[in-house]
Amino acid sequence: MFKKIRSDIQTVFENDPAARSWFEVVFTYSGLHAIWAHRFAHNLYKRRWYSLARFVSQVSRFMTGIEIHPGATIGERLFIDHGMGVVIGETCEIGDDVVIYQGVTLGGTGKEKGKRHPTIGNNVVISSGAKVLGSFRVGDQSNIGANSVVLKEVPANSTVVGIPGRIVKQDGRRVDRLNQQLPDPVIDSLRSMQREIERLQEEVRTLQNTRESEKCT
Repeated sequence: MFKKIRSDIQTVFENDPAARSWFEVVFTYSGLHAIWAHRFAHNLYKRRWYSLARFVSQVSRFMTGIEIHPGATIGERLFIDHGMGVVIGETCEIGDDVVIYQGVTLGGTGKEKGKRHPTIGNNVVISSGAKVLGSFRVGDQSNIGANSVVLKEVPANSTVVGIPGRIVKQDGRRVDRLNQQLPDPVIDSLRSMQREIERLQEEVRTLQNTRESEKCT
């Protein structure tokens, strides 16, 4: 237990250059308080003391501004920086060495049962205001840009930006927007328009051929 606490504090120093002392980190970092409260609530949740677990999580939410459902599974050395407004859903799974900034939501997209929240891999950074919604995986070493809305799986070593999220870099190389895995409604609309134009052009050619045939007869 004390080893984990020391690891949590060291994680703050490694990720936040503004951290000056252990006293400051222990007593003023709300992200750290939220993680510690979640560990207690999660243990209660695993013992099926659901109401008590939710009570602990709600007290933590009131005190820190960070809402972590007691059912969520969180790995080692999670760092929540400026955590106000962070929401982590019940079936969310977070790997090791993840960094989450303020206003992030790891949520679902509906009222379905079962696994409905994302799985976050190791060494992932999720920037301010990003929304990762649905039951899919964000691969290891990936970065989610500020205010992005991610609705589909993200491969490892990727950078995602935009609404909806699109991959702009993977394995250190820029990605062609036409070949990426995440949806882009603008590109989809352009493709649909191109197909419609081709169909109309074909109809015009058919009418022209018909009229020329009628003139010849």
